[in-house]
Amino acid sequence: MTGWQQDRKADGGGIVDRNLIYMTADSLDEARRIGRHLVVERLVACVNIFEGMQSFYWWEGAVQEDREVVLVAKTRSDLVPRVLEAVKSMHSYECPCMVSIPIAGGYQPFLEWIDRETASGDERAPAV
Repeated sequence: MTGWQQDRKADGGGIVDRNLIYMTADSLDEARRIGRHLVVERLVACVNIFEGMQSFYWWEGAVQEDREVVLVAKTRSDLVPRVLEAVKSMHSYECPCMVSIPIAGGYQPFLEWIDRETASGDERAPAV
């Protein structure tokens, strides 16, 4: 496919890590609040929200069953610690699901878009 790229630096040296961050939230309102904050602060380029997930998990010695909302964010690997810190500070769960998954490759214009739309260093977007 034209435009497909293994995730490498433009100068050909080393890998530029871009990541998907998979998260869950208790409600659509919580997911929207977290997702919007991450985008406004330019910690991520995009957040997708999926409602209606059914979860089964162990918690405090018993199997639990709940409805949750999934968030998937796209960002650069150097921003992952800041994303996780921001999500933890806003999240209602004691132990929120936050998993960073490296992007091995993809459509080059999309990967470049992630870079352009996320903050560099301490940059922050103006308040919206």
